[in-house]
Amino acid sequence: MHGADHHPSRRRFLDATGAMVAIGLTAGCESHADRPSRSDAAPASSSVPASVASVSPTGRYQAGVTLPQPAQRNLLAVVADVADTVAVGPLLAELGQAVRALAAGTDARLLGLPPGDLTVTIGVGPRLVRRAGPSLPGATDLPQFSRERIAPQSRGGDLLIQICADDALLPPVAATALLDQAGDRLHVRWRQSAHRGANIPVDPENGLTAPRNLLGFIDGIVGPHTAAAQERHLWLAGPAPVAGGTIAVLRRMELDLPRFAALSVAEQEAVFGRRRAGGVPLSGGTVASDPDLGAKTPDGRYLVPADAHVRRANANAVGAGLMLRRSYSIDDPAPGLLFISFQNELRTFTNTLTRMDTSDALLGFTTTTASATFLILPGFDERHPLGSSLFR
Repeated sequence: MHGADHHPSRRRFLDATGAMVAIGLTAGCESHADRPSRSDAAPASSSVPASVASVSPTGRYQAGVTLPQPAQRNLLAVVADVADTVAVGPLLAELGQAVRALAAGTDARLLGLPPGDLTVTIGVGPRLVRRAGPSLPGATDLPQFSRERIAPQSRGGDLLIQICADDALLPPVAATALLDQAGDRLHVRWRQSAHRGANIPVDPENGLTAPRNLLGFIDGIVGPHTAAAQERHLWLAGPAPVAGGTIAVLRRMELDLPRFAALSVAEQEAVFGRRRAGGVPLSGGTVASDPDLGAKTPDGRYLVPADAHVRRANANAVGAGLMLRRSYSIDDPAPGLLFISFQNELRTFTNTLTRMDTSDALLGFTTTTASATFLILPGFDERHPLGSSLFR
């Protein structure tokens, strides 16, 4: 899919999506429910290949944040606005019903494609959260930062639809179905397809893997990867209307690949603070080791440079929580990253990026072209429609 900003009619959108399906465009993503792995049960109504396990769309949390592991290869993010006269509660409830039908393979708009490990994650932007309660988590807009070149329609938004699957055909087809369900109640701001690289073992004991990014480095090593850490840093415990949700930040970034590639390997590693080949911190240990930010060479130089990314973004140095980070590679509209982080406090992201903004070597190779934050809604089921805890 294209990252270009537009406000298409639904007819034009369906035509464009059909063309994209025809040429087999790809994407990249990850998903989550309240279990540590993919479900072994495939929907009885669809012929899901035995090698692709389904992921339940219902439960305490929405699918699409922590499950499945390892991540699906393809993601499509759609950012849209909701018309002022639209009743948000019924719209979300309808979308939730459509998500359940898509995941079960019973929605004819799947065009016969087996849903496999399809996941859909839906979040609402600050403007809609403020309608439900101005002091609720998720009601605060994301501030502006340096190194941004963002058109007005690429900043903010009322609704995030994140669609992930191993089958590259599924995200655009599912997006067409969901936008068809919403009709004129939604107006697309921008959309972006992305993909993940091959999974590399990071912590074999816990089954943790992470992909490489377009700069050649393993991405997503540090984060709340255990259930206990996720309860502390990821999921919202309250207030009651948002319990089981989380706060997402979405940033699309162009990368200056030629300038980064011109650096020596040692210079590239100094930018990140890790070895390129295996992801080990420059201070030593294993790929899963915490960087030793105090370690120095015999002549007094820090092994992890002062402006290295792992130092500037270190949660302990920032004094904030951990982010569950999902970085996906993109090549349209330009080579870069679609960065998504999930955290239970927006300040976890804003404090981290504020500290990085001052002297993070990695940011010198990035330009942010889209930015938004969303409250990922709590989980739902047949008795509790999507968004019903916040909107009537």
